[in-house]
Amino acid sequence: MIRSCCDTAWLYWHVAIISTNLLGMPNPPQISPEQRMAALEKAARVRTQRAEIKANLKKGSVSLASLLERAGNEELIGKMKVINVLESLPGFGKVKAQKVMEQVGVSDTRRLAGLGANQKSQLLSIVG
Repeated sequence: MIRSCCDTAWLYWHVAIISTNLLGMPNPPQISPEQRMAALEKAARVRTQRAEIKANLKKGSVSLASLLERAGNEELIGKMKVINVLESLPGFGKVKAQKVMEQVGVSDTRRLAGLGANQKSQLLSIVG
């Protein structure tokens, strides 16, 4: 007999553990060592390119407007998170970037390619 919320939580936890053990967790796809190394190299290359873009943004050699224009065509830029791009702008930190995100109504997980036309124009008008 279940008497309290703690007992209920305990029961749900154990049912979840038992069902996971019985059903088994799905296995990740099997890839060859060569495919894995190629994927790791590609990921490292993409991280380096994104870091360069953010550094250029910080220096002012790349503008937010140009990034927003290129986001639809270039996958590398389109997959960058808006919050990370804003934090890379000169004079912006985590707090200011977060305030702008809230002002525009953009989720923390939103990427540049996922911004709508109104959100882009609002960002540009706020950031300048």
